Amino acid sequence: MSEQKKKAKSQLALRFRGFLPVVIDVETAGFNAKTDALLEVSAAIINMDAQGLLYPEEPKSFNIEPFEGANIEASSLEFTGIDPYSPLRNAKSENDALTELFRSIRKAVKSHGCNRAILVGHNATFDHSFLFAAADRQDIKRNPFHPFSTFDTATLAALAYGHTVLSRACQIAGIDFDNNSAHSAEYDTVKTAELFCGIVNRWKEMGGWLPEDIELC
Repeated sequence: MSEQKKKAKSQLALRFRGFLPVVIDVETAGFNAKTDALLEVSAAIINMDAQGLLYPEEPKSFNIEPFEGANIEASSLEFTGIDPYSPLRNAKSENDALTELFRSIRKAVKSHGCNRAILVGHNATFDHSFLFAAADRQDIKRNPFHPFSTFDTATLAALAYGHTVLSRACQIAGIDFDNNSAHSAEYDTVKTAELFCGIVNRWKEMGGWLPEDIELC
């Protein structure tokens, strides 16, 4: 890689082979991404300080209107406590919410010199499937996320702390976790981001990051 191209990439881009990590959490009205309503989405872009340590930016969150014809499972609403039709939610359409969210993520991808975003989630396949199903449903072409690769904090937490449940992994990691606030997309995004950054930073402090002069992008 030329020196000019190296300079265009941030340390964050170099750390993850040109990918910008973005923590995503969704709350839904079921488990089927094709048929069940997406009700909340929250995203926290990951950044890096001058010492090479990760930290999450403030999350960007949306309440979302069920798409026309969406299936809504009563058991899911009972679990999350969400009333999809409450006017107090100030919900946006899938199209409006994802268009705004993706625009801000594309801007961050460009500013870091990354190639695209990569979804970070706790049991990431679930969040990835709902995000992509909604984008496809709304015919949103400029989806900044990698179409199939993810970083899964359930897997990382199993490696680092021997536990896969978000609340328990956070507790073991010394991260405050309020079970009464869980199952809100924004709260779970914040805690997943703290867990992800904590694991990656701990790995760096243990000497597990490649030297800065090695370029594998």
